[in-house]
Amino acid sequence: MNKRSAEETKKRILASARTVFVEEGYAQASMRQIARASGISVGALYLHFKNKEKLYLTFVQEWMEQLNGETREALLDMDDPMEAMRAFIIITIEFVRRNREIIILQGRELGFHFGIELKREFFRERRGVIADIVRRGLAKGVFRECDADEAAKVIFNTLRGFGVSMVLDEDAMFASEACVDMVLHGLLRRNFR
Repeated sequence: MNKRSAEETKKRILASARTVFVEEGYAQASMRQIARASGISVGALYLHFKNKEKLYLTFVQEWMEQLNGETREALLDMDDPMEAMRAFIIITIEFVRRNREIIILQGRELGFHFGIELKREFFRERRGVIADIVRRGLAKGVFRECDADEAAKVIFNTLRGFGVSMVLDEDAMFASEACVDMVLHGLLRRNFR
């Protein structure tokens, strides 16, 4: 199997795994079901992933990287800290909306500690992006004086709370712009416009 074919197979496996995990739940999903959904043999699946846990953690890692990639791409040439924060929030909220069933699966079946180091690193990276945006806003005089790292923690955890609310309660769904407005009005200087 050449490298390109192996990568394509891995992508197909991860896409199929998402479907199987969502439909069956983590506990009920089997490597056999994932192999069948991927159109490969069980043995071929084990050549790519040594067990279901490793497969799931790889899926989650790529899922997290997808969000980080979308964020990096959107912020790449963005100079305005207000627009950067707006983009960060909208991308995050829309990602939660598109991936609701995966977030439910993680909370319902896998609990807090499953893949904890992977999650911690992801959370650190997300907070770091927010802190960098806040620092740029402080340097440009757009945001009021605050500790950028503390502001990043508050904003990040606020978004996580919003995300959990949206996932657990469909009536709690809200427009991304409403979230942007709420977060940014806490950062703006009173006399800035």
